[in-house]
Amino acid sequence: MAKSLTDKIIEEHLVEATDTEYALRIDQTLTQDATGTMAYLEFEAIGLDRVKTEVSVSYVDHNTLQTGFENADDHRFLQDVAARYGVFFSRPGNGICHQVHLERFGAPGKTLLGSDSHTPTGGGIGMLAIGAGGLDVAAAMAGMPFNIPKPKVVSIVLKSSLQPWVSAKDVILEILRRLTVKGGVGRIFEYSGPGVRSLSVPERATITNMGAELGATTSIFPSDEVTLAFLKAQGREKVFRPLAADKGARYDEIIEIDLGQLEPLAACPHSPDQVVSVRELSGRKVDQVLIGSCTNSSLKDLLMVAAVLKGKKVHPDTSLAIAPGSRQVLEMLSDDGSLKDIIAAGARILETACGPCIGMGQAPGTGGVSVRTFNRNFHGRSGTASAEVYLASPEVAVACALKGSFIDPRELGASPRVSIPDSFLIDDSMIIKPAAEPHPVEVRRGPNILPLPKRGPMEDTLTLTVLLKLSDNITTDDIMPAGSKILPLRSNIEAISRYVFSGIDPDFSEHAKAAGPGCILAGENYGQGSSREHAALAPMHLGIKAVFARSFARIHRSNLINFGILPIVIDNADYSSLAQGATITVKNIHKALSGASALEVFSVSTGTKLGCSLTLSGRESELMREGGLLNYLHKKVRG
Repeated sequence: MAKSLTDKIIEEHLVEATDTEYALRIDQTLTQDATGTMAYLEFEAIGLDRVKTEVSVSYVDHNTLQTGFENADDHRFLQDVAARYGVFFSRPGNGICHQVHLERFGAPGKTLLGSDSHTPTGGGIGMLAIGAGGLDVAAAMAGMPFNIPKPKVVSIVLKSSLQPWVSAKDVILEILRRLTVKGGVGRIFEYSGPGVRSLSVPERATITNMGAELGATTSIFPSDEVTLAFLKAQGREKVFRPLAADKGARYDEIIEIDLGQLEPLAACPHSPDQVVSVRELSGRKVDQVLIGSCTNSSLKDLLMVAAVLKGKKVHPDTSLAIAPGSRQVLEMLSDDGSLKDIIAAGARILETACGPCIGMGQAPGTGGVSVRTFNRNFHGRSGTASAEVYLASPEVAVACALKGSFIDPRELGASPRVSIPDSFLIDDSMIIKPAAEPHPVEVRRGPNILPLPKRGPMEDTLTLTVLLKLSDNITTDDIMPAGSKILPLRSNIEAISRYVFSGIDPDFSEHAKAAGPGCILAGENYGQGSSREHAALAPMHLGIKAVFARSFARIHRSNLINFGILPIVIDNADYSSLAQGATITVKNIHKALSGASALEVFSVSTGTKLGCSLTLSGRESELMREGGLLNYLHKKVRG
């Protein structure tokens, strides 16, 4: 039987399959510092001496802005635990995890699990790369399989090739325009067709990176001669293997995109799927342009930007800042003179880190218009609540920086021709290798690194106050904001929990603690966005026992289960009728988890039975009975 590329990699890594789930062996893991400290605290709590994966890498790329001791202490902790448990450590300044992993560790056909929602970037090199919460990554490092709901596999067939000034960013924006931020939930997107050959690995990685904005489990490209050329340039051709779907492979859905018909696009505030042509925005004043992030900071991206800027000046009313994705990219820009062209044009050079994409600096001015090559433009994520953030390609962004307003880059004339070298600068001196064998290492912990809060076993009956009623597409930024003020508290759950839902209700944490056991009521696609498990862990600390939603984003639903919070689907009619402040009783939880009978949910004020369902796999039910994954793993590993 002809197989898809997705099916082939899943079969190679399949540990167990049920009617609803695949359990997959994980070859590689990655963490970053915003999620990594918690992941390694969780790994410590499991109680093993050494990671059991082929490769695990700890990156420092998110919280490099050191305005206090917290981030520096966490970086030291991460370096110590990497040495202690057999993990590669990519030092601050070495680059963004997804860019560096693509360059130095990614391998076709491997499985990669990362505590960052944009881990599917690895699909650009033919990996089955999936984002997850830190606890799931800790479990994978402990040798446990990773479970995913059986996905639908969607074939996206690319035809022809991109026109000048149109880029890979426009491909994924077009898909977001068609499918929306909910369009990928429960799906894996597999790219094929004659247009694939025209896309470099970094271009493919841009597309798979922003598959996360679709809510997809992951996205993947075949491994072909383009992949081999990229790996040769990185001195890693030994890990190459050709991989593609069989001719005649069957898919759950097929989407066709003619690359030659695409034009420059932009996502308008405040969602990546609010996509229009740049022509429609022409003339709108732009205050700030930022180029970089894990989506568009490759050498190819920045060589193009440098070529456009050469001999020109940034508009006097517009700020341009650029963050290369890795030290490799920065050094190569410097060596060939492109960095000089960028600086001479008036651009500001930022650290090789996530920086403003995660809210670390470069917040726009009041009411400012910011054009960014990033992957998310959620309200307030930039650090300025009144800002209007647009997402666009490097081609569009640099054109806006020169003009001072939105402009279709095709108006600039002939597109510059960018030549990518056959070999890249290789210097892994900022990646610290683990010792061959475990050895005693003193793990230094700053005062902000505190033990994990714990939840006991699941109760049989819960009486809960509806603490917030929310709309559709609530993001993890809404639940647990990021930014330079809050992210340094990520190793201190009590401290960071004070900011849960703070952008919606500044007093939420105090209300939650005063109310006792509580719940959240939400619409469709609750928890879209980041993989940050703090959006489940901090609410658990505040006494949140359940979330009632019309539907859930995949990673956040898993994180809720991992920390013993019931993800209950509620009917639309009952969602509409319930108000914030209502009291709900949840009964028969133990029997519902065992499959003996259905969950019973009532409105206390009316006595009405609510239309609710708790759909869990057998494994998920076992986790919920124990009060979460950490309790389960601790019991399993230590007996």
